[in-house]
Amino acid sequence: MTAPSDPTIDVAGRIAAVRARIALAAESAGRSRANVLLIAVTKTHAPEVAQRAVDAGVADLGENRVQELLAKRPLVDGARWHLVGHLQRNKVRDVVGRQILVHSVDRRSLVDALSGRAEREGVTQRILVQVNVGDDPAKSGCHLDETGDLVAYARERPNLAVEGLMTMPPLPPDGVDPVDAAQPLFAALRRQRDELRERFPEVVHLSMGMTNDLEAAVAEGATMVRLGTALFGERGAEPWRKDDG
Repeated sequence: MTAPSDPTIDVAGRIAAVRARIALAAESAGRSRANVLLIAVTKTHAPEVAQRAVDAGVADLGENRVQELLAKRPLVDGARWHLVGHLQRNKVRDVVGRQILVHSVDRRSLVDALSGRAEREGVTQRILVQVNVGDDPAKSGCHLDETGDLVAYARERPNLAVEGLMTMPPLPPDGVDPVDAAQPLFAALRRQRDELRERFPEVVHLSMGMTNDLEAAVAEGATMVRLGTALFGERGAEPWRKDDG
């Protein structure tokens, strides 16, 4: 297992390999590689590793935990930050006003908290609505059939910009190719996004696809893919903290 801060990791080389995978998948789907944003998920990895990703041309970084994001943010130059993990309402004050795209908005109470904070601070908070397409009890997200109502509700709240949808599929059953398992779920999310765009043209993004199912996501129209292991190796068991050095 590769240590999270292993200086021997060839981050630039791994980024090049991932970009080649994205380009091949996009070409196979008749899409442009330029329409797929690569987000490097730096969960548990040291800021020095995250900085190497930025220096190699991947400025969009994703974190699962608010505290880890905030600890790394001042230590990484030139990054654009994405919160891709579950957001608790008591952490909203730490996110709003910091130019963080929140991928994980999954309930009205969180919409209200984000909107209220953004209105008080006089800013617009960008969000994606997280959808539990696979009805996985281990994953957050609204049900697929609730997506339209949640998007419509969030759009009506002040100081929010609803820019798209996000999902994480369940782990595939043993022996099943992750690409094959994820593709119908990603297709369902794309259909939902397409229906929503007829009413709400600004709902554009599909944040879906990780290391093992990247090809399925790109084939089904992902505009953002979130990769960690493919870029940085196995993650650590604990969040990175500033006193880790």
